[in-house]
Amino acid sequence: ALLLLKCGNVLKRRTRHCDNRYLPYFHSANIPCLKSFEKVNPEHLALLLKSEWKLSYVTPLYQFRHTQLKSYSRQLSAFIAAEKQQGFAVEVDGSQSNFRVSFSVVQGMTETEDDAETVLIQPLFAKQSEAQRSVWSGWLTCVNGNSDYLCSLPKDFICLPLFGSSGSEVLTTLVQSWFQKMFDCCFGPLEMNNTCLQWLAALWTNCHPESSIQHLKMIWTLPVVPPLQITYTVNPKDAWKLWSSVRKDPCEENKEEEGVSIDIEDVMRFMQGLKSHFYRHFRLDLSAGCLKQVSTALGSATFSGRVKISNSQYILSTLTLLTECALFKMPV
Repeated sequence: ALLLLKCGNVLKRRTRHCDNRYLPYFHSANIPCLKSFEKVNPEHLALLLKSEWKLSYVTPLYQFRHTQLKSYSRQLSAFIAAEKQQGFAVEVDGSQSNFRVSFSVVQGMTETEDDAETVLIQPLFAKQSEAQRSVWSGWLTCVNGNSDYLCSLPKDFICLPLFGSSGSEVLTTLVQSWFQKMFDCCFGPLEMNNTCLQWLAALWTNCHPESSIQHLKMIWTLPVVPPLQITYTVNPKDAWKLWSSVRKDPCEENKEEEGVSIDIEDVMRFMQGLKSHFYRHFRLDLSAGCLKQVSTALGSATFSGRVKISNSQYILSTLTLLTECALFKMPV
């Protein structure tokens, strides 16, 4: 407890002057251009694309080392096994199942020198004479994290602020509990508010010329009795035409070399255009409601913090935004 309080105070002192690191989330975002994933393990990439992930934020990890992943595998395996023996309802088929946890580095996902390599965690189970299978997956990542904030951390801390999990909630709780005890960190739910979902809607629409979004689908709730849920689906060509019309000097950007810079003003004008179109037809003001879900062929995201990325070309751009969301939610 003393160590936790001490480390928390150190972090608070070192990060207090870095509150402006959140400004990109509110005002602008530099979205990385398309990137080759030749260095990424195809199995890791397939896993990231096939699953829907429940997101959390994670405070900086104290004395976490990428060179110690084998040791962490053994320690987390022992921790989960001990919890199961004490009656924790770990979902394993059969009492004779072999069990181990695999930690691995997902190389090729970093965008800057300050980004820490993504870490993949997979508890693997197998009955005798059967191949191992994963019943849960999780990862920790930092993509395009704010360099001022990352450099301000004490040297014993590493920042992987975005945590995704897919599978048993029991295993999610156990893994998070182990990380908190081992690395003096805290986890919290990463709910995505209106601003974050609107950013994703704009981000994915911006990708339409390279990869068709097929549709822009939004689910809104209005505060009436009983609550009214509205599903608003926009034709991809119409969404792109509106997005192009509200951008500030989009032709000046060099997308191939520098990526795309999106301002909050662009996002707000885009969303206002969508709301105005809806109001003209149905006389309902979506501004009075709350955006709960956004989906396209490139991905989907919900207010509750669940995200699905469906196209490998846009993993980094999506994770860039989600990393910023995690940093914004993280207490300092």
